[in-house]
Amino acid sequence: MDHLFDSAGSMSEKENDPPVPTPDEISQKLSDFLKENFGGAVDFTAMPDTPEVQEDSEPPDEVGEVVDLLDFNHRPRDIKSHLDRFVIRQDEAKKALSIAVCDHYNHAKYLRRLREEDPDRAATVEFAKQNVIVVGPTGVGKTYLVKHIADLIGVPFVKADATKFSETGYVGGDVDDLVRELVQRAGGDVNLAEHGIIYIDEIDKLASHGNSMGRDVSGRGVQTALLTLMEETEVPVRNPMDIQSQMQAAFDLKGGKVGRRTVNTRHILFIVSGAFSGLEKIVQKRLSKGAIGFGAETADIPMDNELFRHVGTQDFIDYGFEAEFIGRLPIRVVCEHLDAGDLLEIMLNSEGSLLRQYEQEFAAYGIQFKFERKALKIIADRAVEEKTGARGLLTVCERALRDFKFELPGTAVSELNVDVEFLENPAVVLEHYRKLGSQVSAEQVGKEVSLFASEFERQHGVALIFEDDAVTAISERAMVKGESALQTCNLLFKDFQFGLKLIQKNTGRCEFTINSDTINDPDAFLSDIVVKSYRDAEGEESAQQPVS
Repeated sequence: MDHLFDSAGSMSEKENDPPVPTPDEISQKLSDFLKENFGGAVDFTAMPDTPEVQEDSEPPDEVGEVVDLLDFNHRPRDIKSHLDRFVIRQDEAKKALSIAVCDHYNHAKYLRRLREEDPDRAATVEFAKQNVIVVGPTGVGKTYLVKHIADLIGVPFVKADATKFSETGYVGGDVDDLVRELVQRAGGDVNLAEHGIIYIDEIDKLASHGNSMGRDVSGRGVQTALLTLMEETEVPVRNPMDIQSQMQAAFDLKGGKVGRRTVNTRHILFIVSGAFSGLEKIVQKRLSKGAIGFGAETADIPMDNELFRHVGTQDFIDYGFEAEFIGRLPIRVVCEHLDAGDLLEIMLNSEGSLLRQYEQEFAAYGIQFKFERKALKIIADRAVEEKTGARGLLTVCERALRDFKFELPGTAVSELNVDVEFLENPAVVLEHYRKLGSQVSAEQVGKEVSLFASEFERQHGVALIFEDDAVTAISERAMVKGESALQTCNLLFKDFQFGLKLIQKNTGRCEFTINSDTINDPDAFLSDIVVKSYRDAEGEESAQQPVS
């Protein structure tokens, strides 16, 4: 009996227990607790939920996904042709990247098939990863190249700046988070993430000494963390240092969700890049001691393919990198500086041309946007002076177009032509477009008046018929007021529906003709026809009275 009572009491207590809070609720309570007790000294930031990963209990689905991904049949020249559509020049970099990518994914495909046929033999196959280091100044297309390779292949792509990371234990990001982000980009599909691409920019900032101004303690620690990641290691899907992530893992375990717990980095392709300012001086200094022909006294020569042919591993070590780290990056390419001719070519022929972007932006306001070739040459010359590569084009264009973007939308201007005069005397040209914008065309007025009449009839069931002299009067009034014809109509007839509804009730009339007199004095017009409608209604009622 006591046993039954204890059981019943236990059951009763469980029924009365409060519901188990969700991870989000627990995260919020922890955040509130830390703020209340420590103020701003300690912060708790909830990480976004990690997508549910594919479970090991369903191998057929996983294999199917990988088969689709690794049905890789691209050739190096196919990839380069794809890149040529988006990036101007950089032929050597395109070739090297195309070859590295093809070798990497062909090897991954070979290993997958070998694992299916002979797992023991597959385990003994050596695999030298084709990780890549790209040297080149800002704005020459390094990120663009890698992004479009990932898009073509169909693998998840993650980009990060090396400066955001620090050695584990220091303030900053953990390099393992890059792999976890790949899983997120792959929608939780670990197998897909294990064949993704991680791109790390500003890698030169990790140089610990030499000509670099990078960090020493943290930079060297990040190099050590990255070299392990670039070779092969297992990364936990959930960050062991993140409270919410671990709580979510506990909830998943309790709910029976036992998914993949680690990500293997063996087939993740790593591409790093940086400007490496000063590397050329290290190479020139070394070459000047030999008989290669660069001379003892070398001027500042930018890093190009000719000079890059002489860059060796020791030069990167002298720059400030660990030998082991550079050793994990066997493929090395350079993206060369862009001159004015290259920037002009980018604007004219690249699929990602900035001109297409401006055409779309102005088209959204009903303005056709045009550039003359001579003007483009001036823009390219000015962009070179910015020393930011293709990014300089945006800087120059925004500076030239800012006032026009602000003032022309909503005016009568339907075409904007950027020529030499536009760039040399922007204030004069802007004033010309201001005057042009204040002139409302008859065609545009007619369209806006028709639009107003159509919407008025839809809302109120009363038709307004505008005569030609009324449209002219609206045009003149809009020009004086500096507003659109549609705005003018909305102001003139904002209360008309009430009077017209009375007339419709009195006489059944549902069409009204609007002329120039109506536009000049709309209140008088409405008052007159309302009074007349009452008189007509009374007269009709009298006519229906029987004669006594």
